[in-house]
Amino acid sequence: MLMEGFGTLMGLIGLVLLGMAVFAFIDAAMRRPDAYPAASKQTKPFWLIILGITVLVNALLGMLLLQIIGLIATIVYIVDVRPALKEVTGGPRRQGGGSSSDGPYGPYNGGR
Repeated sequence: MLMEGFGTLMGLIGLVLLGMAVFAFIDAAMRRPDAYPAASKQTKPFWLIILGITVLVNALLGMLLLQIIGLIATIVYIVDVRPALKEVTGGPRRQGGGSSSDGPYGPYNGGR
C-alpha cells in the first residue's frame, strides 16, 4: 500500500515536470528570435532544442537523472530567460508605481 502511494506521488511529480517543460517550450517558441541575443541569452533554437528534449524525456523516457537535468533547464528558462525576454520585447511594465487602473494617457479616475 505504501508503494502504491509513492508511485502515485511520483506520477504526479512527473506530470508537473512535464507541464512545466511544455509551458516553457511553448513560451520559448512564441518569442521573437531577435529578442534572445538582445537579452544576452542563448539563441532561440538552442532553447527550443533543450526544452524540446526535456519534454520528450519527461513524456517518453521517465529517466530520473535526465528529468532532473531537464528540470534545471526549465527553471533557468522560466526564472532567468523569460523575464529578460519580456523586458526586451516590452512586456508588462510593473515599474514606476503605476496601477491597474492606468490607461494609455494616465490614471483613470472614473469620470470625476
